[in-house]
Amino acid sequence: MIGTNYFNVPTFSVDTYIIKTKFNLTIMATKWNIDPMHSEVQFKIKHLVISTVTGQFNKFEGSLESDQEDFDGAKAEFKLESASIDTNVTDRDNHLKSPEFFDAEKFPHIKFTNGKLTKTGNDYKLMGDLTIKENTKPITLDVEYGGSMVDGYGQNKAGFEITGKINRKEFGLTWNAVTEAGGVVVGDEVKLQLNVQVTQS
Repeated sequence: MIGTNYFNVPTFSVDTYIIKTKFNLTIMATKWNIDPMHSEVQFKIKHLVISTVTGQFNKFEGSLESDQEDFDGAKAEFKLESASIDTNVTDRDNHLKSPEFFDAEKFPHIKFTNGKLTKTGNDYKLMGDLTIKENTKPITLDVEYGGSMVDGYGQNKAGFEITGKINRKEFGLTWNAVTEAGGVVVGDEVKLQLNVQVTQS
């Protein structure tokens, strides 16, 4: 019940006047874009079984969408340019861009889609679909969250180290050669290592 007092100010009787309110609290997801200047995408593969060749992709983009401060449950998308592969040897790079490997002219992008980041204890797992050429397979990567910070320009930043392994032949990268001694030139297992910094948009 609402009444008035000596000063003509409305008064409320708590016993007889009950206000019920309902709040629908929606946490808006924030988007974070990969900062290519402070990120790198590397891979390692065996050569002649006895040594390792390291390469990288120089052009890529990607993003995270998350409604949690610790990125648990975040959605992830990633794309890189096949032709930007770089192993520091021009002839080898050209071979990798050719139809015998990535066929970069026909398939200009390697894509990671439907990604989801899930917290497991102190670490994370990133699960999603990797597409190379016309081959799409689900993969799971290990993720270490380095934390977040505001940089000197007032931008919110977060860092991740991502590692994993794939079998290249499962993605249509089947070329190989045999040496005179019977050994193979290129190994099947590819180790992935990404150091990623993202900026809140």
